[in-house]
Amino acid sequence: MVSDVWGSPLTVAVGQTQILMGLTPPAVLGGYRQHADLSEDFPVSGDSGYDGYFFLAVNDHGGEWPRLVVTQRFAPSGAGFTPGALYVPEQRQLFVGAGTRLLAYETRSGLWHRNWLDEAECGFWSWRQHDDVVIMSAELEIAAWRTDGTKLWTTFVEPPWSYRVDSDQVELDIMGSVRTFHLSKGP
Repeated sequence: MVSDVWGSPLTVAVGQTQILMGLTPPAVLGGYRQHADLSEDFPVSGDSGYDGYFFLAVNDHGGEWPRLVVTQRFAPSGAGFTPGALYVPEQRQLFVGAGTRLLAYETRSGLWHRNWLDEAECGFWSWRQHDDVVIMSAELEIAAWRTDGTKLWTTFVEPPWSYRVDSDQVELDIMGSVRTFHLSKGP
């Protein structure tokens, strides 16, 4: 009898790079950590007491084992607060968000290392890339970085809110009040 193991990570390939992600620890987590150049584990963040688990590993060298492994407990989770990652292959840059924790990793030097650790106001929603700018959406914040991980700007928002990008202009709608600003310069 064959059964699907819901705890198995999902693998996404971006060119030669494989990114593994899951919401439970994989059975071979110990092996992943043992063979990784960089392995980090983060405790719960946030104050809700309601936490989730996120596993992410990156195999970017064609070998058997990932070179980067990140595990974390996070809050808030569920109900729209799902973890996410965005990989920029041209910059060899990875953005990760879960709960209120934001992480960036890069391997331009050949070895993975963490660029920065940041916080999303009230809970991470998503990453999106627009040309050479990466936008992070959170419950009470929208922020932007260059694809190399350099932070550009951040601003407070209040639900319901949304944004769209047209050329190099961001149209930000916060509770029906719309403002427009340059993607790289911010509000």
